[in-house]
Amino acid sequence: MLTLTCPCCGVTAEETELAPGGEAHLKRFGPGASEAEFEAYMFARANTKGVVFERWRHAYGCGKWFLAARSSVTLEVFGTYPAQTSAPPADLIAAIKARVPGWEGYP
Repeated sequence: MLTLTCPCCGVTAEETELAPGGEAHLKRFGPGASEAEFEAYMFARANTKGVVFERWRHAYGCGKWFLAARSSVTLEVFGTYPAQTSAPPADLIAAIKARVPGWEGYP
């Protein structure tokens, strides 16, 4: 079972207490965007095998959104961080690179 620690309230919760929110750090396009940009934002997802960055909501806890880095193959959780962060923290990137040989890093 997937277990994540909410960075907002500090509670470690199983995935049954959380609500998934999809891929994290998507570039959103506004009203002036082209149809191709809007279509890519709405429908195109990386669906990476390996390290993924996702949005989660602590639904049965504090109710706040946060971001998590985990392996989509082994379900190993590398860390969580607040949703207001525009990119993964440098220490989290370093921890992932230390645990996953050959990982190229966050785009």
